Amino acid sequence: MTDLAESDLDDADQVPPPVRSTTADAQVTTPPVPTPAQVPHMKWWGWGVDGVGFHWQDKPAFAAFVQKAVGLDLHTAQALEQPSFDRITVPPSVAPQGLLRDLRDAVGEDAVSLDDESRVVHTYGKSLRDLVRVRAGDLPRVPDVVVFPADEAAVQAVVAAVIAADAVLIPFGGGSNIAGSLEPQPAETRPVVSVDLGRLRRVLDVDADSGLARIQAGALGPDLESQLQERGWTIGHFPDSFTHSSLGGWVATRSSGMQSDKYGDIADIARGMRVVRPDGVLVIRGIPSASTGPSVREMVLGSEGRLGVITEVTVQVHRIPAKRVIHAYFYPTWTAGLAAMQAIAASDAHPTVTRVSDARETGFSLATSKESKGVQKLLTRGVMLYLKRRGWNLDDVCLSFVGYEGEADHVARQRKATERVIKRHGGFSLGTGPGVLYDQKKFDTPYLRDFLLDRGTAGDVSETAAPWSRLNSVHDAVIAAAEGVFRDMDRTGWVMCHLSHSYHSGACLYFTFAFVFGDDPIGEYDRVKSAIQQAFIDNGGTLSHHHGVGLEHAPWLEQDISGEGVAVMRGLFTAADPGAHFNPAKITR
Repeated sequence: MTDLAESDLDDADQVPPPVRSTTADAQVTTPPVPTPAQVPHMKWWGWGVDGVGFHWQDKPAFAAFVQKAVGLDLHTAQALEQPSFDRITVPPSVAPQGLLRDLRDAVGEDAVSLDDESRVVHTYGKSLRDLVRVRAGDLPRVPDVVVFPADEAAVQAVVAAVIAADAVLIPFGGGSNIAGSLEPQPAETRPVVSVDLGRLRRVLDVDADSGLARIQAGALGPDLESQLQERGWTIGHFPDSFTHSSLGGWVATRSSGMQSDKYGDIADIARGMRVVRPDGVLVIRGIPSASTGPSVREMVLGSEGRLGVITEVTVQVHRIPAKRVIHAYFYPTWTAGLAAMQAIAASDAHPTVTRVSDARETGFSLATSKESKGVQKLLTRGVMLYLKRRGWNLDDVCLSFVGYEGEADHVARQRKATERVIKRHGGFSLGTGPGVLYDQKKFDTPYLRDFLLDRGTAGDVSETAAPWSRLNSVHDAVIAAAEGVFRDMDRTGWVMCHLSHSYHSGACLYFTFAFVFGDDPIGEYDRVKSAIQQAFIDNGGTLSHHHGVGLEHAPWLEQDISGEGVAVMRGLFTAADPGAHFNPAKITR
């Protein structure tokens, strides 16, 4: 079954799999501070780096699936020409000379950039809305200057210069945000400074007795994980954006990783932080728990740059497990898979990953498989034939992944306990083959969105969380809402879902939707996205489980947390930043 969940990208981004350290806490080499030119960025017009992309020709079922799902014929569809930066017009910088002088004093001459492409890279995140606009050269407001501070003292100097000039400061980590948390306001007349934290990438210290690590906020996922693994540790936080997102960005948006069932969300992992503000540095020490009034730590989590610039985070870290394995399972229906996930969460079993796709997403996963050959082909056919003979409707089958890690005997116990639950709900084990491929390809999905966009097709995501008692109704309502809009637009569209990030009281539902654009890409996208978001709220879900609020989800904030909740949040931002210097208008105006 090794091809069940396989997708294929050339030279795709991967983090090395954890390897049990034999030299834990050995003397390690601290990486040098990169120059501004060495700070990595994604390509300005899409996800990831040049030379990496999704290919469908070696996946025999994919073209037929896309034709059925969205009405796009891949055999005749012509991919758009790769966007050329020379064809877009970038508004000139309006940064005054006095501000530029102060910024150069703060970070150095070579760490202040007025380069047009750099400014565009720092304008948007990577949402579908962002990519449609940047490819079209829709740039009503871009940062006037990008700065690359090398340490916290330089960040303090930058903040002081911005405040003195009555300018706007927008922190920038990896640029992976998809909620509209990065873009300047179109009508902003003040100078806009993008503060790129990519030079702050070091693991500063590991407290081995406490399992706490101090890490600079600009460290991208692969940077911090490789430094931790060199010491025998892991952070255990692997969001889809892992290869191109930063620790500070995770904190600023309340990120969640694929192994959150064991390690927790970033809100659980981040125990302390340092945040540069106009009058000094806000310091939250790495304490396991505290009764110190309303939690300032929680205020910083999810604040999207509204309270200052996060420069350092103290996080929980764990010893690299001796064994880590992902097993795959089939369920006869979505209802059975959902019930199994709930039962696992309520049981004494504690797997690292619990995930189940609905039948639609399962069909997509199977369609992205390469052609099986030889024994694997026979095994795949044999399993399907066996399930059909058992009375399963193969169109309803749902694919699930469950992860286990720890010492070998612990993994065996956890798997045994979990599989008792799975069996009670009709689950069928597929072994580790599909799980290995899932683990290898888990960071590749965003490249598929670029592939579709190159062919005039939208592909985007929305996610929520809800109590167990509401998850099935949320799922069905979202499917119905999206399909209703597709019908109204007279468009063939597709929406699919998986459950992940299980908790005692509920879980996250992650939806992916796609359709071929008409004459108004942004307007059509808004109709589908809005219908999905409203279905979340109307059926007991939240506006987002882990992507943040930004501008994209702000219209639903009051319905989610109440008018008084918005008033409290607005009061916090106004009191903390009366001049509206820090990433204004994100989350709430």
